[in-house]
Amino acid sequence: MSASLENVVRGDDDMAEVTNLREAVRVWRALDADHRAHAVLILDHPVRIDGAPVNRFEGEGISALAERLAD
Repeated sequence: MSASLENVVRGDDDMAEVTNLREAVRVWRALDADHRAHAVLILDHPVRIDGAPVNRFEGEGISALAERLAD
């Protein structure tokens, strides 16, 4: 599944990086706490979490998604 990781500075740019979901989560985990807190992860297709479709995650929401992917 494609995903973009936004609000993350890459060199001199603050551009979204479009990649696969697992890679986006891996990059998010490697960020410092401040950048993790401000990052936004947007999926190309929503996933169902507790019955609700979700395609945008921020901060702790990315953390919760990362934990589910580790299973």
